[in-house]
Amino acid sequence: MFIFVKSAKNMKEKIIDENALLDLCSREENHFFDRKAKELDGKKIQKIAVAFANSDGGDFILGIKDDKEEIEPRQRWDGAENIEYFNKVFQNLLEIKPNIPYTVTFLKDHFTNTYSLLISVEKSEKVHATADNTVYVRVSAQSIPLKDSQKIQELSFAKGESSFEDLTYKEANAEDIFDSEEMRRFLSDYSPQSDPIDFTVTQNLVDRKTYEPKIAGLLLFNDNPVTLLPRKCAIKITRYDTSEIVPERDHLKEQHTIEGSLYEQIHRASDKITDIMSNVKIWTPKGLENISYPPETLWEIIVNAVIHRDYSISDDIHILIFNNRIEVNSPGRLPGYVTLNNILDARYSRNTKIVRTLNRYKNPPNKDMGEGLNTAFQKMKDWRLKEPTITVNGNYVKVTIAHTSLATPEETILEFLEHNPIIKNSQARLLSGIKSENIMKSIFLKLLKENLIEPVMSKNGTTKVAWKKKIVDE
Repeated sequence: MFIFVKSAKNMKEKIIDENALLDLCSREENHFFDRKAKELDGKKIQKIAVAFANSDGGDFILGIKDDKEEIEPRQRWDGAENIEYFNKVFQNLLEIKPNIPYTVTFLKDHFTNTYSLLISVEKSEKVHATADNTVYVRVSAQSIPLKDSQKIQELSFAKGESSFEDLTYKEANAEDIFDSEEMRRFLSDYSPQSDPIDFTVTQNLVDRKTYEPKIAGLLLFNDNPVTLLPRKCAIKITRYDTSEIVPERDHLKEQHTIEGSLYEQIHRASDKITDIMSNVKIWTPKGLENISYPPETLWEIIVNAVIHRDYSISDDIHILIFNNRIEVNSPGRLPGYVTLNNILDARYSRNTKIVRTLNRYKNPPNKDMGEGLNTAFQKMKDWRLKEPTITVNGNYVKVTIAHTSLATPEETILEFLEHNPIIKNSQARLLSGIKSENIMKSIFLKLLKENLIEPVMSKNGTTKVAWKKKIVDE
């Protein structure tokens, strides 16, 4: 019998104690975790592994019975007497196409001396299928097959394995790329001097046999691709006069749609955001002032959204401007091996033609290729503002740029009182980003105890309405 264990570098053995064992036997299955009996057949092993690799990665254990089979958590452990029992598992994993990235750990029960097998599957930059060519994805606690070829293609786009920018669009003509004002403007500064047709063909922005235009070419050089392409590809900017997490309709103040070539969209969006923010005032430690963010942060996050979004998703980039933050929602999940943990270090481009060509402009929007987000984060620190946050919501990546100081709430309150006679709980919460009135009240009481502030009472002297700086007699 061939034994995989002895030669594999990505395998290890771990003895687990009773608490860890009970935790594993009781843990609920979810988007990132599954557990099955050790007798699970090869097709189902492949199904789970493929689903994890095609989604966000995850762990599954073979050797723990289902809750329905065994009520008592301790009795769910059903390990094998030796690790060679699991050779069939590795044989089945080898049949997945292409090979998935994974590591394994043999979990040994200290009491029964039996083994379960923990398989940790990484999120993959490729689309994987089982031996019978079925593609699965993980949805909550289930492994769901993708039977629609279009859905599989969308998964490939989402991972960055293939890109929508490379598809040709038969409803347009090559002239829609090389005979445009944007192309003339670009080539007037481009070196070496090139003919529009020669540049378009050389850069593979059209099919070199049929001359049918590619999506990337139309997005980059058509004067208004929004009116030409079947997918939404503009930038929508919305201003809400509120700091609430979920704005109401009454909070909507203005909305703008930014169209044009990608280079134009970036510049127009940046100008429009700057214009809108010039009329937004917020409380700062020095009083009511115009809101301001590092221009480099706004620029880099807009550029990042434009060049890395998934253009196969028919939606615009949505930029929401609130009183205390800006949210940039970009269509598409994180591509390839990029995760929230490595996003500042990973170098991966879903739209290589778009990234490469924009960098060829005389004044490229993505001048510091691969360092844009790092610049955005660093500039927030330089301005003593908290770093942006990045989240994935469904098929969208959201970057939130909050106007929240790096100073502690106590420092913020005291600085505010250097410039203003009193401060209210609501003002302090706006300044610090703290949402809870009670938490803010406890901070005031701490400063009171340290003899740094004192309460401002209501006219009848029964209620604290604000706080002021403590006047210490010399």
